Amino acid sequence: MIRLQRISTADGFLYEYMEQLITAAFPPEEYRPLEELRLYTDNKPHFYNNIIFHHDTPVGFITYWDFDKFYYVEHFAVDPAQRNGGHGKNVLNYLCELLQHPIVLEVEMPEEEMAQRRINFYKRQGFVLWEKPYLQPPYRPGDDYLPMLLMAHGNLERERDFETVKNSIYREVYNVQK
Repeated sequence: MIRLQRISTADGFLYEYMEQLITAAFPPEEYRPLEELRLYTDNKPHFYNNIIFHHDTPVGFITYWDFDKFYYVEHFAVDPAQRNGGHGKNVLNYLCELLQHPIVLEVEMPEEEMAQRRINFYKRQGFVLWEKPYLQPPYRPGDDYLPMLLMAHGNLERERDFETVKNSIYREVYNVQK
C-alpha cells in the first residue's frame, strides 16, 4: 500500500527525512541549495514535495511539478534501507494512475552501469527514452550544464513535444529564460 503525502517545511521530522535522503542520494550539482528547496516547497503551488509511505512507514520521497499538460518528476529516491522491496516500481505505477497526465523525468547519460540500470528500470515501468541531446541547467551559479536525457510516460512524443517540454522545465524548474 503506497501513498504520497505532500509536505512543507513545517512538517519537521518528515521534511528533515527528505533533506537527508536528497543529500545522500544525489550529488550536490543535481539538486538546488537546501534553502532554495525550502522556499520552493513552501511557496510554489505547482511544486509538490512528497514523502512516500508504504503503509505508515516513510520509504522515500518524490518531487514533481504540475505543468498542466504534463508532470515533471524532479527527484525520486527510495531510502537505502527500504530498497529492493518493489517500492520504486509501486510508486511509479501509483503516480501514473494518480496524475492522469504524461510524466517526464531526467536521467543520466547511459555511460555507467548504474545509469543504464536506472534507465532500464524506468523502461520497465513504461517510460520511453528520448535519445535527443538535453542539458540539465545548473542549480548553482558557476556550475556547468549536465548532459542528461529525458524519459517520458504517456501521450508525449519526442519529435513533437521535446522543445515544449524542455522549455517548460528550463523556465519553471531552473529559471532559465530561452
